[in-house]
Amino acid sequence: MKKLYRIKKNEEFSKIIYYKHSKANASFVVYFKTKSLSIARAGISASKKLGNAVERNKIKRQVRQMLMEIIDFDNYPYDVIVIVRNSFLSKSFKENKNDLEILIKNAII
Repeated sequence: MKKLYRIKKNEEFSKIIYYKHSKANASFVVYFKTKSLSIARAGISASKKLGNAVERNKIKRQVRQMLMEIIDFDNYPYDVIVIVRNSFLSKSFKENKNDLEILIKNAII
């Protein structure tokens, strides 16, 4: 995922989470807000409960890859924050991708 499409600043995370529009399942919580720029952006959060820094960075790389395959950032109408939950670790990449895709598609409805 290009850096242009990432949300990194804490205040941007806070604004989107404060908006309180979310969808959740066992592996993810997705917060979304109407995009503030002409392109959609995404932020990823992985808690220390998921593992050490190496494992959390691996999880974030996987979620970034999932988002690149699911979202067309030029046409998607929302900025998105993805919070990874503990059950992410017990599922395969394909199962997690399907879970995330369902949440992302439901955000539009």
